[in-house]
Amino acid sequence: MSEGLVQTVLIALLGGALRVSTPFMFVALGECLTEKSGRVNLGLEGTLVLGAMTAYAISFHSGSPWLGVLAAGCAGAALGAIHGFVCKLPRVNDIAFGIAMMLLGTGLAFFFGKAYIQPSAPRLDAISLGGWSSDPRIASALQVHPLLLVGILVALAMWWAFANTRWGLLVRMSGDSAQSARAMGVSVDLVRFLATAAGGFLAGIGGAFLSLYYPGSWNQGLSSGQGLMAVALVIFARWNPLRCVAAALLFGATGAIGPALQSVGITQGYYFFNAAPYILTLVIMIGSAGSQKAGRDVPGELSITK
Repeated sequence: MSEGLVQTVLIALLGGALRVSTPFMFVALGECLTEKSGRVNLGLEGTLVLGAMTAYAISFHSGSPWLGVLAAGCAGAALGAIHGFVCKLPRVNDIAFGIAMMLLGTGLAFFFGKAYIQPSAPRLDAISLGGWSSDPRIASALQVHPLLLVGILVALAMWWAFANTRWGLLVRMSGDSAQSARAMGVSVDLVRFLATAAGGFLAGIGGAFLSLYYPGSWNQGLSSGQGLMAVALVIFARWNPLRCVAAALLFGATGAIGPALQSVGITQGYYFFNAAPYILTLVIMIGSAGSQKAGRDVPGELSITK
């Protein structure tokens, strides 16, 4: 492959990473917050899909895509609140109920979203960070959406809050040792309820990005399992919000391998390269299973540790 083609592929991977990573980022940050409090929410796939449908529907009826983003977050928070409330009840398993919530979220989205498969809703606009370059490929790759920047700011805020604020201490304490938290007068159930609802809000916003920007439409196959892959991403990031951003960019770049190679005329193995994010998820899960570092960083109260 010539130097020019390699450069084209690398630029395409950069653009793909910036576009594709945003939903991963928001879902991963939401799950990171939830798991830091000691709860697992495998229902974020359903939250992502419901958020995408809600955002598209509200944008279509209101003419405001940003109102759709807010509505998607609220829909995600509602599912997260249900998960947080039910999972505090005796003998309710986080993982099993999360799967039920995933089915509920996708079912609601498919049922109410049938009317929005054909209509065109107003979409979110991007901002260009490539105006400094005369290369149209770079200018196109650096079409960055504000939600990407918002996600990075949320990650920075979460990272700082976990280490420096009372709120962050309460979340970490609830996730590491519920018994110690209760001994200090902390309502562990309330902390986990709020963290799970906030995590659902972030996942819903990730869904809004899918339907209102990239790929920018609503259909029933929109998510392709990104919500579930983001759970693996949190383990890979070892429950660190900043690492969640880096891992999301990595997932985004792997998701762009197929289109990037196709852009330079390489079509052989296209479907295999499109499976790269799923292969990466499998590798991460296998690698994390025996990782001592992940074992040290995992919140002690998670269902997966007991």
